[in-house]
Amino acid sequence: MPDTGTYTPPKVWTWDAENGGKWSGINRPTAGAQHEKELPVGEHPLQLHSLGTPNGVKVTIMLEELLALGKSGAEYDAWMINIGDGDQFGSGFVEINPNSKIPALLDRSTTPPTRVFESGAILLYLAEKFDAFLPVDPSERAECFSWLFWQMGSAPFLGGGFGHFYAYAPEKFQYPIDRYAMEVKRQLDVLDQNLADRRYLCGDAYNISDIATYPWYGNLVLNNAYEAGEFLDVDTYKNVVCWAKEIEARPAVQRGRRVNRSPKNFEGAIRERHAASDLD
Repeated sequence: MPDTGTYTPPKVWTWDAENGGKWSGINRPTAGAQHEKELPVGEHPLQLHSLGTPNGVKVTIMLEELLALGKSGAEYDAWMINIGDGDQFGSGFVEINPNSKIPALLDRSTTPPTRVFESGAILLYLAEKFDAFLPVDPSERAECFSWLFWQMGSAPFLGGGFGHFYAYAPEKFQYPIDRYAMEVKRQLDVLDQNLADRRYLCGDAYNISDIATYPWYGNLVLNNAYEAGEFLDVDTYKNVVCWAKEIEARPAVQRGRRVNRSPKNFEGAIRERHAASDLD
């Protein structure tokens, strides 16, 4: 049934703190630190402050993949940022990411330390730093960047759009759910057609575009993200499912998926990671 209510926007929008659904306690229309809180510091040069959401999992997968290649400089400390408690609004975190979103990385191997925020930027920074999972040929590199930025631009429609209205909004309305479901299925079709004659997003080589895309779309088709697998009929995107299964079977991916998550919600999860042995 179509929505029966109508909404006339006021001349000037005002914030209603109670009208935000599941995340109403942390969402607000202003930026900046809301409280003083220093970030902990571990022994490794790479300090990751994150959470095991799709954007956070991108980075822990990347770091574990680098370590699997023998890149010892990619050892890292991963500290959990509990967004439900508002940790992302602490002064220390905001110094690394003024946008107050996970993940955020601080590389203390440089002088001064290098901050990197936005998950795609972190993947690109690490790929360049360790010379891995990034094509060298200009045309292949452009293809990789195209799919990386496709993911960065597309996932908000999946998470912030479809996920919000289908799973988190205080009420369900047909129009936004239909609108975002249509877009998510279009995106899945884009991926499915691209993967019809490719093993990975850019061809035969696994790279940062796959690492960026798997936690969103791979998780959607394999692990019933938002409990929407049947609703979106994800099994019909057979090429995406095949691609996602191959990536999910990688040992480094399995390790990266466990970091910065609650053991109550994910088998084998660890809240913090400071050494490879934490995952063994």
